[in-house]
Amino acid sequence: MSDKDLEWELVKREHIVNDAWIDFRRSAYRMPDGSIAEPFYSYSRRDYVVIVAQDMEGKYLCVRQYRQGIGEVTNEFPAGGIEVSGEKEYASDESERASAEDALDAARRELLEETGYESDEWKHLLTIPSNATIADNYAHIYMAKNCRKVGGQDLDDTEFLNVHRVDADQIEEWIKNRQFQQMAHVTAWLLAKAEK
Repeated sequence: MSDKDLEWELVKREHIVNDAWIDFRRSAYRMPDGSIAEPFYSYSRRDYVVIVAQDMEGKYLCVRQYRQGIGEVTNEFPAGGIEVSGEKEYASDESERASAEDALDAARRELLEETGYESDEWKHLLTIPSNATIADNYAHIYMAKNCRKVGGQDLDDTEFLNVHRVDADQIEEWIKNRQFQQMAHVTAWLLAKAEK
């Protein structure tokens, strides 16, 4: 079978929730063998950035915040959504993605807002689908070196987080003990380690 023969054909789609934050859909697809599979659920959310940030003393900047999906306070890297112009918080097609904030600009903004740190040394590590099975958004992973403190936090209304400066061993321990529980953040860590 060629790749083209593996593609699913959209037969129908219902938008169950379609608001400023998410487009949650129920779809039916024609499979490569001609059968119809339904329901298949998927969603659009905004693309986001994850930043592996290291300060001038070699410490990594991590944040602790509550994650309602798993109902726990987690350790993770600074991260956040790429801003989109208009009424929606997400870009669900290429034209909307083209008008969205640049990913590097978003990474710089999120690092400053969440931690009060800036960097002049940025490297893009990877852009990857967040969850290719059910979502169409992407994680843009960056590394920022020699970060310096330039101010305080400037958090969104729903952000409540603490900043911690930690060494690499602490991050490794958190990952091993299920205390660093964001998949894209663990991926970011492994990519950053490979850069050394």
